[in-house]
Amino acid sequence: MVDFPGGPKAFEICAKFCYGMIVTLNAYNVVAARCAAEYLEMTEDVDRGNLIFKIEVFLNSSIFRSWKDSIIVLQTTKSLLPWSEDLKIVGRCIDSIASKTSVDPASITWSYTYNRKLSVPDNIVEEGINFREKIESVPKDWWVEDICELDIDLYKRVMITVKSKGRMDGKVIGEALKTYAVRWLPDSFDDSVSDARTWRYKYLVETLICLLPPDKGVGCSCSFLLKLLKFAILVGVNDSPREDLVKRISLKLHEASVKDLLVPARPPQNTLYDVELIQCIVNRYLMHEKYNQDEKNQTNGDFILGHEHVTLMNLGKLIDGYLAEIAHDPNLTIASFIDLSRSIPDSARPIQDGLYKAIDIYLKEHLSLTKAEKKKICGLMDVKKLTMEASMHAAQNERLPLRVVVQVLFFEQVRAASGVQALNNNARDTSNSTTNTDEEWEKTAADDNKSLKKQMSRMKIKDEDFRKNGKLLKKNSKSTKSGVQLLPSRSRRIFDRLWVVGRGHVENRSSETSGSSQSPTSVAPGDTKSFGSSSRQRRHSIS
Repeated sequence: MVDFPGGPKAFEICAKFCYGMIVTLNAYNVVAARCAAEYLEMTEDVDRGNLIFKIEVFLNSSIFRSWKDSIIVLQTTKSLLPWSEDLKIVGRCIDSIASKTSVDPASITWSYTYNRKLSVPDNIVEEGINFREKIESVPKDWWVEDICELDIDLYKRVMITVKSKGRMDGKVIGEALKTYAVRWLPDSFDDSVSDARTWRYKYLVETLICLLPPDKGVGCSCSFLLKLLKFAILVGVNDSPREDLVKRISLKLHEASVKDLLVPARPPQNTLYDVELIQCIVNRYLMHEKYNQDEKNQTNGDFILGHEHVTLMNLGKLIDGYLAEIAHDPNLTIASFIDLSRSIPDSARPIQDGLYKAIDIYLKEHLSLTKAEKKKICGLMDVKKLTMEASMHAAQNERLPLRVVVQVLFFEQVRAASGVQALNNNARDTSNSTTNTDEEWEKTAADDNKSLKKQMSRMKIKDEDFRKNGKLLKKNSKSTKSGVQLLPSRSRRIFDRLWVVGRGHVENRSSETSGSSQSPTSVAPGDTKSFGSSSRQRRHSIS
């Protein structure tokens, strides 16, 4: 009998029952025996208490009441289709499993598998009782690992039934999908994988996407969604599921890491990573944030709330880190780099060290850039938002255009002068001296130095005070090694040259003003040797 359901072993069970021999049923053979009995028409019409009746009693009283037996039986139904489906064994198993997932965790008494969390370290004896109760409590996602052994089609039906009951939290659904993906998706994907396996991965990813919680803002972490997106691109998932993933990711992009954003590019793109995709996600995220902010402004009138500002700053750090990673790609165009950088609002970058690092890496990896291109990419950053450490590095960076170096030196000299003024106990608001408009930065080098000389003249710093305060500034700048050196030697040489150019503009000043002014590179007589010895400091890179 070629078409006999369950094969010889199922037939043997039926034969033993007919001859009054002992028959042993369990979760592994009960479905085969039930299908075989149906095939042989072992019903109550033939004989009271026949095999079909006894198997049904066993299923209802034992199998469907057991968590793990229900899963085992469901797994065995696949090889017995369509018999198991027609006899409604598949549906009853799914209902049994889904019903148990909705049980209050405090009422669960059966065993389950839970290996996803690391063992908790030992606690002190005084906390022993509370600690034991905490460990023994059943988590809400206690069930997700056991059903991971199901085939994707059966898993899909179970999850749909679980969601249809409406009692499962979206975060638990997300954890279940993540656990299944970790179980069945490989860590990496090779183009040499067979077409059959590629199709299986594609179907699996599409199924997981369709099972995601309906509320796009909760449930799954951004890291998991981006992992799904990477696989969806690699295996060629259809546009509709991919678009759904992109929408979900754009709602919580600030939760991602730089590693999560490194989505491999596919032909015809020639870059290492899909920068256009990330640009699209960033734009959608910002549009969503703007929409939410506009709604809140209508409600409470606030321009920006604390939480939104923090998430925006997180986004700025994330994209700057991403720019630093993709800057190593020799095929990354300057237009792509600039467009992605400019998509982030200024409020997301209160400090621009990360952006400076990305620009420095791009300049180092793309040596063929023209002066105009270097000027364009360096125009992305505001030197006023660099920390002292980044400014000192930029002042010695040969890759930067001279104009940018001058801007860095000018601002740092103004900042240092403002610090000296504060230390001399003549409190004046220094915020005005450390903030300049963009138009001021576009003046000529001579005008920059003229402005600086005016400020130094106003402060009337004495030789003795400058030497004393210079030593104090040494403690706040670990990046410079000479006692009172405020600027690197290259920076001083640049200012020396620019100072000569700028002096012609201030020759007509009064003798009092000129006598009280000092060059930004002037030092106390006793410190000349220190500056000279450091004039050949080696340049370095923080990239």
